[in-house]
Amino acid sequence: MPDWIVQLLITLLKGVGVALGLLTTFAYMTLIERRLLARMQIRLGPNRVGPMGLLQPLADAIKSIFKEDLTVTLADKLVYTLAPIIAIGCALTAFGGLPAGPPGSLFGADPWVYNLDAGLLALLAITSMGVYGIFLGGWASGSKYPILGGLRSSAQMISYELGMGLSVLGLLMLVGSTSFHAITHWQANNGWMILFQLTAFVLFLISSFAETNRTPFDLPEAEQEIVAGYLTEYSAIKWALFQMAEYVNMITASAVMSTLFFGGYRGPEFLEGLIPGIASWPYIWLFIKIAAFLFLFIWVRATLPRLRYDQLMRFGWKLLLPVALANTVLTAGIIAFSTGRLRVWLLILLGVAGVALLIGFSDRVRVLWTAPTVRREDTNLTPARPTGGD
Repeated sequence: MPDWIVQLLITLLKGVGVALGLLTTFAYMTLIERRLLARMQIRLGPNRVGPMGLLQPLADAIKSIFKEDLTVTLADKLVYTLAPIIAIGCALTAFGGLPAGPPGSLFGADPWVYNLDAGLLALLAITSMGVYGIFLGGWASGSKYPILGGLRSSAQMISYELGMGLSVLGLLMLVGSTSFHAITHWQANNGWMILFQLTAFVLFLISSFAETNRTPFDLPEAEQEIVAGYLTEYSAIKWALFQMAEYVNMITASAVMSTLFFGGYRGPEFLEGLIPGIASWPYIWLFIKIAAFLFLFIWVRATLPRLRYDQLMRFGWKLLLPVALANTVLTAGIIAFSTGRLRVWLLILLGVAGVALLIGFSDRVRVLWTAPTVRREDTNLTPARPTGGD
């Protein structure tokens, strides 16, 4: 058999394995999230289906598959059907470029589906295309609430992708490459990136919440305002595909933050003195870091209220984007005019100072996104009739 066919088959098998792994993780993440939220709210959560409720995801899957699949009369049938497929397709594709271990650690094969030199740029591009699924789903539903949810999602994605892209520019200047492998190796030699780009990590984390439509940025499906947003007219398996896309995007965002700022698949280097080789064990460290970020997503959902839509947009444009731009410019200046230990300490101080200023001046800068618009009354208009009748 030709070598290229063997490589193609191996790649296909890895792709199928990643897809099955992500979908299985999604299924049990729904259970874990419901149990954790119940714990935080002093409830029990789902515990009836199977031992300790472990078969609840299977019951949910069977219910979604066999429920009646309703279609709105005015919906564009083709686009209405394609939208959830686009959303889950982009979500699954994005994860394949992240390395889960060193080369050859997957039974002799490389533990990633594809390896691109422009890995980070490709991932940002693929995840950006996922918004087409949400917007097209809202537009094709033939109803006013879905189109409002789709428009909200489009504006939100564009606003926060700018801040997300700017936040990683300092990281890319330090590493000199957009390859995830190069970023991981740089951190193995120099330390985790969060030490040198703390402000960038905070900005990237906030943007990740907005990109995945998670609380407090879940405006596209705000049930108190627009029923369920872009999901309003979806049911059965199509609705489940959108839910899969959201959770898979959450897992991908967790993996990206682990790779960019916490060393990726490599563990803490100081453990090498205790157990030689433990820092380079494949899969384990990346999975632990992903689990920690997923817990953070759930914790924030149980803690914070939803922002108003005007607050969401003001926060992205008036705070997140300028701070990301300032961090990029200052990082570039430090890299250009300092070397050695001085550069390291300046980058650490920049990150700590940036986060400290954001926290310390939070009350003062909050007016940038929370101040409501006050309309002055027109004194030339006839005064309103007093209450109480004629």
